[in-house]
Amino acid sequence: MIGIDWGTSSFRAFRIDAAGVVRERRAAPRGILAVEGGRFEAELRRQVGGWIEAGERHVLMSGMIGSRQGWREVPYVSCPAGLPEIAVGLASIACEGVEVRVVPGLACEDAAGTPEVMRGEETQILGVAAEIGGAALACLPGSHSKWARLEEGRIAAFETYFSGEAFAALRLHTILGRLMREGAGDDPEAFDRGVARAGEAGHLLHHLFGVRTLGLNGRLGEEAAASYLSGLLIGHEVRAALPRGGAPREADVQLIGAAALCELYARAIAAAGARAKVHGEEAAERGLALIGREVGWD
Repeated sequence: MIGIDWGTSSFRAFRIDAAGVVRERRAAPRGILAVEGGRFEAELRRQVGGWIEAGERHVLMSGMIGSRQGWREVPYVSCPAGLPEIAVGLASIACEGVEVRVVPGLACEDAAGTPEVMRGEETQILGVAAEIGGAALACLPGSHSKWARLEEGRIAAFETYFSGEAFAALRLHTILGRLMREGAGDDPEAFDRGVARAGEAGHLLHHLFGVRTLGLNGRLGEEAAASYLSGLLIGHEVRAALPRGGAPREADVQLIGAAALCELYARAIAAAGARAKVHGEEAAERGLALIGREVGWD
């Protein structure tokens, strides 16, 4: 089977054997926005045509390839959902010589009835849920961070936080960025200061202006300001997303994603009094293998 994690900016492919083991991997900066004229089949064959010619006949894709801007828009499956519900929601795409299916995203509503959606993260979460079992809280940091509540291997509900994209916008397009040194590296101490500030009284919008005033008063250097801003945003996100007054086990967070970003979230989670376990980006390939097995592609 060929499993593909096809997002907005990146393409990752995995050649998975009958035992669920990844035998080969490929990656390219060929996300759906980089595919000219919607020629997704041509791009698929350009990236993994050799595997197809070698005999692979099943392709399972997850991510934004199933969005309105992708190859085919696949309806969301409502939470709670696990492997059986995801498998039922798979959509087929005509592709000569190979059977192609697309994983649906998930949808739910928050406590106020506002819609929530995800595409691609559900596959990664299922790849981790199979390991841990029982109840858990999973976080996938990113431009639009997802916090999902897991129950017995199923995604019961989730929330989205705009932290990553907000960081980029604030740094590049507001007055805050004028006090930040271009190309400055990570500053763990400044990040921790931002996280600590997020735990103090006051609204996020008030805390944000402090990034400027601390700089104007010489109390936050240009090389540290971006890390402080990152800590402030992630700190507010973590404190809003963690359960309040729950048992310690309920506060454990399964972090899924790139190591560097997960490490920042782990620091903020620890500062809030909870614990985190980091799972690598291989969660996507495990999730695709499990979905493939669910539909009999083994």
